[in-house]
Amino acid sequence: MERHAFALKIKDGRTADFRSGLGKVWPELTAFLDSHKMVNFSIWTVEQMVFGYYETEDGFAFTDEDKAAAAVWEAQYGDAYDWISTPFEEMRLMYHDFGIVRQSKELIRHRVFITKLVPGSEEEYKARHDALVDARGDKVNEGPDSNFSIWNAGGYIFGYDEIDTTMEKDRTEADDQADIAWETRMLEIMSWLTDDVDWITGEHHQNIRRIAYHN
Repeated sequence: MERHAFALKIKDGRTADFRSGLGKVWPELTAFLDSHKMVNFSIWTVEQMVFGYYETEDGFAFTDEDKAAAAVWEAQYGDAYDWISTPFEEMRLMYHDFGIVRQSKELIRHRVFITKLVPGSEEEYKARHDALVDARGDKVNEGPDSNFSIWNAGGYIFGYDEIDTTMEKDRTEADDQADIAWETRMLEIMSWLTDDVDWITGEHHQNIRRIAYHN
């Protein structure tokens, strides 16, 4: 299985146009997903940011015909959004902890987040997360987190995580202190668009919402 992501930004005052455009292309888009065995497709928004995630079989690649079909869909949108990622190119994978992936999503809770990097801090962000991968080694995370990936494009960070709700436990004071230490350090190089660390900073951000899903 290969994982893929994309990112857009809705233009000022065009949120309704973006959503109506998605409705127009949805039948053709989902037929395209099915024909190309693209699964676990979801689209998330916060403020004007849009993050999309999906999975394919190994070795997947878009054809010229695929790109032409996408151009037709984009034309139906008009100019409601700008790309953050580059169409048909992979976003940079900054971190992963895939663990044991749950094929059934019935008991899955998602954590999806977006942050904005301080200019010039992309490599520092990657290095800090590479250290986590190195520390984990060959150990497979059995849960509750799984299929966890973090992506980068256009100075933004996009995170996708599937959490098995049957394995979640009450947080401890040690958990909180560890998160505070990590997130406080990360605030040196990024700021949040979602509300994940509002409990630490006292700031108020929106909760990201899923607006589309197709399996």
